[in-house]
Amino acid sequence: MDFEFLIDTFFVALTGVPVAILITVVSLAIALPLGFILALTRINKMLVLNQFSRVYVSFVRGTPVIVQIFIIYNSVPLLLASIFEKYNIQMDVYDVNPIWYALIVFSLNTTATLIEVFRSAINTVSKGQLEAAHSVGLTTVQAFRRIIVPQTLVVALPNICNATVNLIKATSLGYAMSLPEITLKAQVAANASYNYIEAYLDIFIIYLIICSLVEYLFKRLEKRLRKYQIAPTA
Repeated sequence: MDFEFLIDTFFVALTGVPVAILITVVSLAIALPLGFILALTRINKMLVLNQFSRVYVSFVRGTPVIVQIFIIYNSVPLLLASIFEKYNIQMDVYDVNPIWYALIVFSLNTTATLIEVFRSAINTVSKGQLEAAHSVGLTTVQAFRRIIVPQTLVVALPNICNATVNLIKATSLGYAMSLPEITLKAQVAANASYNYIEAYLDIFIIYLIICSLVEYLFKRLEKRLRKYQIAPTA
């Protein structure tokens, strides 16, 4: 075990943390509202959107993330190149920063997970609360914002935490798109001297620290949201 390399590579791999965090934050910012809206289409059984959501969730959750990465990372440039060539648009689609493909993949993947998270969480809130809100003059939007959504978040938060942790760990697959995140940084450092055990140990430690911090923050948030939780009646 080369401890000097272990320490040096740890700080090299740390330079990939901002990329992993950026992908996580942006993907969540897209997936949270989109997942909530599509969950409502499932609950309300909106004809076309309901079927679309079911197929979408089945497809995304039924295929490995790495396969989705290869499909989008290889197919989207080919599709754009043919469109640009047809309409004589001067743009090199192969010069696009891979982070854009990463955001597409991880946003779509996380959305599929959150659709089911929100669907199950919303179903735990009594429909009578929405009717009661209407009876006191609140609109549907106001009722959701003040009553339904806070209670839904309390129930959904543990699963949102799991989805966030899984998303952070999945960003390690960004190396397949030559994304300069934690895994790729450590692997490149290890290529010169073949110290792969030390490099992978650094990756393990960094992801363990990040995911532990995220879980701690979610636990703090969960405590703050408990005031919206309605105690079960006897």
